[in-house]
Amino acid sequence: MKILILANYDVGLYQFRKELIQELLKCNEVIISLPYGDLVVPLKTMGCKFIDTPLERRGINPITDIHLIKKYFTILKSEKPDLVISYTIKPNIYGGFACRRLKIPYDMNITGLGTAFENDGILKRLVTYMYKYSCKRAHTVYFENSENKKIFIDERIVKSNQACLLSGAGVNLEHYSLAEYPEKTEPVKFLFMGRVMKEKGIEELFAAMDRLYEEGYKCELDILGGYEENYEAAIHSYENKGWMKYHGYIKDVRPFIKQAHCFVLPSWHEGMANTNLECAAMGRPVITSNIHGCMEAVEDGVSGYLFECKNVDSLYEKMKLFTELSYEQRKNMGLAGRKRMEEIFDKKKVVAKTIENL
Repeated sequence: MKILILANYDVGLYQFRKELIQELLKCNEVIISLPYGDLVVPLKTMGCKFIDTPLERRGINPITDIHLIKKYFTILKSEKPDLVISYTIKPNIYGGFACRRLKIPYDMNITGLGTAFENDGILKRLVTYMYKYSCKRAHTVYFENSENKKIFIDERIVKSNQACLLSGAGVNLEHYSLAEYPEKTEPVKFLFMGRVMKEKGIEELFAAMDRLYEEGYKCELDILGGYEENYEAAIHSYENKGWMKYHGYIKDVRPFIKQAHCFVLPSWHEGMANTNLECAAMGRPVITSNIHGCMEAVEDGVSGYLFECKNVDSLYEKMKLFTELSYEQRKNMGLAGRKRMEEIFDKKKVVAKTIENL
């Protein structure tokens, strides 16, 4: 069978879907359509055929989006795939539209709803309408959390028999293996991994950390991830204060997870936050927003803490509470997180369920 995968980013496809692609390649030809990036090379080495497909990941631009739709039609007519699998909003909507029109079987993956569904405005109505059209003939629409699935069913974007709930993309428990908890208890090393942008809760995190530091708590924050928005001046200021270290995009995050005491993700919305899963798998407590896509990774008070999304005071209180835990309490939190990953988020189980529903 010839399978075409539509995605918007080489890093996400390689890091989170590599194991699924490896499984698909055993019995199928796999073509990937996405913008060129450094991780296209390893995907090609695995055996994928690559089609360079430029797209703007954020925002709606009628001119570039029309070009993308035309590109998808050209690819589909040329490659004649037996099945199309799409990830993220634009490949889902525009790829689904093209597949429906050409009567090519397709599956979608809803990896998050983004800001479009946060408010009842014209953007939400537009995206909902577009999704309704594109999802109508999809064989399976995969969801990474129950809230996203419910919204799509309630809005009549998909029917319940189309929807399949996964435990996110899962986490590779061998790659993110359990790491010995750091013996040095001070300073408390907090870690953030993700795109540096407002919707990841970066401003709340900065405010909570600065408050802890000003009140005399011995703690540090490592930031891993590229800029999506301009926070360079703020980060430089906090680095000068002494409590922050910015490292930019890091290919292998495991050494940073190993030396961290706790991972913090104050995101406003997620499909399923892979960084929460990765850190928990390596035995690190997680402090994260009490929203679907984040909360599933944490048993509150056992493997980490949940706080009120967009609430600096709530985040501050949980981070302060963590700094006051003993070494054994922190370590046991991390072990509880690892156990939760083994029981619910094992990548092998997620891949098997995905293939079962293709």
